[in-house]
Amino acid sequence: MIHPLLILAVGLAIVLGGILWLRLNAFLPLIVAALAVSLLAPGSVAERVTRVAAAFGDTAAGIGLAIVFASIIGACLVESGAADRVVEACLAAFGRRNAANALAASGFVLSIPVFFDTVFYLLIPLARSTYRLTGKHYLLYLLAIGVGASATHTMVPPTPGPLLMADQLGVSVGLLVLVGGAVAVPMTLAGLAYAAWIDRRIVLTNPPVIEEPASSDLEAAANRPPLAVASLPVLLPLVLITCGPLLGAGGDEPASQFGQWLLLLTDKNIALLLAMIVSLLVCRAYRVAGRPPLSQQVEQAIVSAGAIVLITAAGGAFGAMLRTANVGDAVCDLFAVEAGSGGFALLWIAFAMAALVKTSQGSTTVALITASAMMQALRGDAELAFHPVYLCAAIGSGAMITGWMNDSGFWIFCRMGGITEREGLQSWTVIMVVMGVAGMATTLALATLWPGA
Repeated sequence: MIHPLLILAVGLAIVLGGILWLRLNAFLPLIVAALAVSLLAPGSVAERVTRVAAAFGDTAAGIGLAIVFASIIGACLVESGAADRVVEACLAAFGRRNAANALAASGFVLSIPVFFDTVFYLLIPLARSTYRLTGKHYLLYLLAIGVGASATHTMVPPTPGPLLMADQLGVSVGLLVLVGGAVAVPMTLAGLAYAAWIDRRIVLTNPPVIEEPASSDLEAAANRPPLAVASLPVLLPLVLITCGPLLGAGGDEPASQFGQWLLLLTDKNIALLLAMIVSLLVCRAYRVAGRPPLSQQVEQAIVSAGAIVLITAAGGAFGAMLRTANVGDAVCDLFAVEAGSGGFALLWIAFAMAALVKTSQGSTTVALITASAMMQALRGDAELAFHPVYLCAAIGSGAMITGWMNDSGFWIFCRMGGITEREGLQSWTVIMVVMGVAGMATTLALATLWPGA
């Protein structure tokens, strides 16, 4: 019988080798690793392939619809100008003097339903226009966008990574929204503090040349939806999903039929479906003439979401096969972890695993998927001294570390912002470490003060 740690080593070697050495899409290394682990794990020979397919399907069933709906919502927010309206509201609330805080708040809100790269593309013109008004602090504005967007992208569903973490570790999505949001706030504040500090110490090699807005952009600005309408696709699913734990989601169903229907609305798929319908209606009403048809925007969003569903489902299958191979028990024995008698070592292991995967291969989503799969296998059925939502928070904090040259976010920041690689390493890479450490400190504090969440 092959030792579980050897099986784990084989699986990790396939994942990291495929991503780093062969430069393959993460789906292929993850699904091949799942098959390899299953072939080496105990069990009937006849089921060693079918159980991989079953685990793949179970994960896709749990998160597939939510990812597709969230992708369409994000595309509609951008296309209709609703995202721009949210940013304008943040700027009005904070004032031009506090433009960095406004940009961070905008990224924080928009990155919940919209992918990080889209948020950055969306907000960078505002960083440039604000720089045009102030004549300084361009790096601060860029970092503020990245700080806010990366915090919720990593910590708060329905972004795919956090959504899969909740599914893998058996955590209520609504509870992860609350706890992930609570951890993301100090992460963002710590990032903003470092951004203000480094902005005073770096003289940019190539400050941006600001151009006047195009006429099409001015036309789009004049046709943006009101704030209440623009924010509805973001707020509706958040409110519905976070009401789930209050109405008894995950526990006993309400006694009344009305309560049962109300609880149904808090399901992540139903909540995001309703938000998607609202976002489509908003996009239909406020699209600028001459833009690509709405059907084309939806098609692109579905294609983008499909790739993410494949990756996350493959990660779920990989985690399920690690559990089948009894990797959890072997790792617990190796680290002498007694989950029921404290188990805080598990939080540090979760943080370290996510940080290792993120630093080695660059993708935050892959780090979240891989680390949550391994932590579920490690934890097994053991009782924890704290709610498993804190494992999600620890993994998310670790997945912030380290954004460097193998991270697409690093290149988006540098290329779109006009920043050199050296300036990116001094600013973006370090700020991700600062945020990850702040997130882990907050997670430990919350798990100590409110272990039952």
